[in-house]
Amino acid sequence: MLWLTFIGVGYASYAQTDEKAKAILADVSEKYRSYDIVKTDFTFTLDNKQANTKETQQGTLYVKSSKNKFKVSMTAQELISDGKTQWTYLKKDKEVQVANVDNSGDALNPAKIFTIYENGFKNLYTGERKVGKKTYQMIDLSPTDPKKSYFKIRLSIDKAAQQIANVLIFDKNGNRYTYNVKAFTPNVKVAETIFTFDAKKYPGVEVVDLR
Repeated sequence: MLWLTFIGVGYASYAQTDEKAKAILADVSEKYRSYDIVKTDFTFTLDNKQANTKETQQGTLYVKSSKNKFKVSMTAQELISDGKTQWTYLKKDKEVQVANVDNSGDALNPAKIFTIYENGFKNLYTGERKVGKKTYQMIDLSPTDPKKSYFKIRLSIDKAAQQIANVLIFDKNGNRYTYNVKAFTPNVKVAETIFTFDAKKYPGVEVVDLR
């Protein structure tokens, strides 16, 4: 907490860095939205130091943000959405759960992972960080809705590429979720059918309709 004697200085600094964050994110949005379908290879890590647990998975994400469509493939499951319906395929159980997309929910939609900052957040530029030959611009997001299950999201933005390279989510239960982009391929050529679940391609799968 800032001491009372520094409130004026602290407020001025916040306003200045907030404008810096807005400018950076505006450039990121403009570039990202110029693409059609984006493919990213990523690692997803769940870390809870209090519970002494840490799990990491590799995955691939396809996103068509203009239509809110996505497909996430990981070792244990796949998440697929055509913007209206979401399919959750549990590979080990040979089961796919079908549900309507709930955009009002607290969950983070994979289709919006690269534009998550555009609505419902205050943002703060916290400086640059160099890793090897790359420079990352660091921005902290805090949700305007205090009922959210997370209290902060930290973005690492590749300064040269103007792309989000890392997303770190701090939730109120002590969990930290990290999406680390390993490869980013814009305008990848794939069929639109990847954003729907075709049960015929998964023999023996049980379909559980939760709608």
